[in-house]
Amino acid sequence: MGRLIYFELIKTFLKKRTYIGFLLVAVVVPLIEVAMKLEGGRFIQITTHSLQQDFFFVGNLFNGWFVAYTMMNSLWVHIPFLISFVAGDQLAGEATAGTYRLILIKPVSRTRIFLSKYYTTAVYTVVFVAFLGVLSVGLALLLLGAGDLIVLARGILILPGDDVAWRFVVGYVLAAWTMLTIASLAFLFSSFVENAIGPIISTLGVNMIFLMVTVIPVEMFAKIRPYLYTNYMSVWQKVFEDPIPWADIGTSAAILGGYSLAFVLAAWIIFHRKDILS
Repeated sequence: MGRLIYFELIKTFLKKRTYIGFLLVAVVVPLIEVAMKLEGGRFIQITTHSLQQDFFFVGNLFNGWFVAYTMMNSLWVHIPFLISFVAGDQLAGEATAGTYRLILIKPVSRTRIFLSKYYTTAVYTVVFVAFLGVLSVGLALLLLGAGDLIVLARGILILPGDDVAWRFVVGYVLAAWTMLTIASLAFLFSSFVENAIGPIISTLGVNMIFLMVTVIPVEMFAKIRPYLYTNYMSVWQKVFEDPIPWADIGTSAAILGGYSLAFVLAAWIIFHRKDILS
């Protein structure tokens, strides 16, 4: 099993298209963060302008933590596309390359082949999210330094600077967990088709529809939201609340894990029954 995983990792990370997401992040994150530095805090001044009439803000709230937190919120809509780009290619890519028959007639069980490919998908997802986190947080702190973090969500919350770093670590761990659900969905679609474009488009389509139902405040959608995985994908944001609702975080993480498991089981059934002669 270990050798299968090793070869799948090598095969995935030798493909040039695997690094498209890394390249985009490496270009977009510095571009946005440098632009925010040049703005000199104008964004936060506009955001807190109405609050300054009632509150007196002390210290530099426009710092690396604030920029890194803003990056997490602004870029997270686009990350599923970059994740599904590789996850959707794991099984469908074999069909496109015409190597499905070759790998399935080897004296290795289909389950082991399947698990090695999913493990590779999970590793890529974690590595990609970690790369995003290290780059966005590290560069923001380098450009603007540290300080207290102002969280503008349901009201206003200011977290002390010495209570922020660990929250980003936990936040990105939870973010990787949510992206694994997206990767699992793309992996499921990858087991259906013989072209990697199909899983990418299908994953983005489902994700977009579910996000719309989750975000749009329409009463008709209220009963549907609890059954959609997108309703729990903002679990990482709860780490930046005070006090932290650990029970809610645990529930959301468990539900997302259940979705991932369901997607993987469905993909395994399809892969296990696939006719290699077709």
